[in-house]
Amino acid sequence: MTMPDKAREAALYALGRCRRDRAYSAAVIDAAVKKFGLEGRDAAFMTRLILGTEENIALCDYYIALYATSAIGRLEPRVLDILRLSTYQLLLLDKVPPSAAVNSGVELCKASGCGRASGLVNAVLRRISENRGALPEIPGRGTAEYLSIQYSHPKWLADTLLADHGYDFTEAFFAANNRPAPLYLQVNTLKTDPSALCKLLTDSGVSCAMHPWLRDCVQVEESGAVTALPGFGEGFFYIQDPAARYCVTAAELTPGMAVLDACAAPGGKSFAAAMDMRNTGSIAARDIHEKKTRVIAAGAERLGISIIETAAMDARESTPEQYDVVIADVPCSGLGVIGSKPEIRFREPEAISGLPEVQLAIL
Repeated sequence: MTMPDKAREAALYALGRCRRDRAYSAAVIDAAVKKFGLEGRDAAFMTRLILGTEENIALCDYYIALYATSAIGRLEPRVLDILRLSTYQLLLLDKVPPSAAVNSGVELCKASGCGRASGLVNAVLRRISENRGALPEIPGRGTAEYLSIQYSHPKWLADTLLADHGYDFTEAFFAANNRPAPLYLQVNTLKTDPSALCKLLTDSGVSCAMHPWLRDCVQVEESGAVTALPGFGEGFFYIQDPAARYCVTAAELTPGMAVLDACAAPGGKSFAAAMDMRNTGSIAARDIHEKKTRVIAAGAERLGISIIETAAMDARESTPEQYDVVIADVPCSGLGVIGSKPEIRFREPEAISGLPEVQLAIL
């Protein structure tokens, strides 16, 4: 039996974790890279497979259902994961030969204990492959239903955006969410500088560039596990989008201040504050979940930050302490960061309907 390559095997493992555990893709990617010992191009390919499949899951399901003899809801979950993973490659990865996508899907079936479904998987993938240049169009162009399938976003979100902003905006928003999101490294200026970090990355074969308007921010190409990047273990950088970093920059913090980060997890704003304060003063990093405060503490230790003190706290409760600055990144829907966390798009409106009340109570 021909074994599937490690990158695809790792991607199947990660998709299963995302489905069963509702885990965030970023955490699962790191775990899969370590578990399967992936490096370089294999890690980057696996990352694109996971994110791309998640970003296009409804589109993949549409064409799987079109060619499958069994209703898609009756397929074994792991078999459906294999079909989705392979269909994504056939539909949207031009550099993957169709034969490789089909054959690897069949081998994944055999290697993962689903050999009895290999005939079905082979038949469905071959039909998609044979028709990939002239696949039937998704019906209803111009409607919420069409956008929901074509760009794999929930229909309720399509309905909401269409009502508020119109068709062109909604389609552009969905399309942007499905493009590979940049990865931004915030330079730990307590330990290094942007030039030194960029040299370290490029010398290791990682393409990078300075952010066009945010100082001490480096953009890198998709590269698999963040923890495997050069300089991560030494604490030379942390991950944070420019907009989140700029919130702290705008606060104009200075050394010696007392700062409260009221909704601190996963810690990026506390880390940014510590760097702006040159690790002098005090930062109270608070989150409602104690488990998340331990993540912040571990991050601060890796970065060499000594002024962050963590504790669990409900930000809706008053605190007797006084601070020079309070940072409050109140709980949000996450829908604004779909581009980097594709699994967020599948949240139901009921799960986020109570957020404004919580946000107001915190503020």
